[in-house]
Amino acid sequence: MYEPIRTKSVHRMADDAPDRGPHRSREAELDIQLAGHLSALLAVTDELGDEAAADRIAHQVARLRGAPPARHAGLTGADPVALHRRAHTLAGRALVVAASRADTAAAILAAERMDAHTAALDGLRPVGAL
Repeated sequence: MYEPIRTKSVHRMADDAPDRGPHRSREAELDIQLAGHLSALLAVTDELGDEAAADRIAHQVARLRGAPPARHAGLTGADPVALHRRAHTLAGRALVVAASRADTAAAILAAERMDAHTAALDGLRPVGAL
């Protein structure tokens, strides 16, 4: 009644994999994350027209990736308040990753960008608005 399986299974368990370790180190993964957050921040900063800040961010992205980043090509005409909020969020994410990576230069830049976008939002909001 019962016939044993004579061929090897095509399915593998995770523990059976010959290269069970991660393909990249934790530091490499954090570099990729940080470069991604800074690249997104660069796009928003270019959209806002802050050339000096964009150049500083581009320098950090180039340092992390080993190549200069692509720069934002066109303007979308988005609301400046929404852009500053987005930039503040992205800078916060970059700060968290930079801190966990112990990247002082990127952390300082991210914190400065958060402060700049907070100040810009305070100047753009009507008095009494949240």
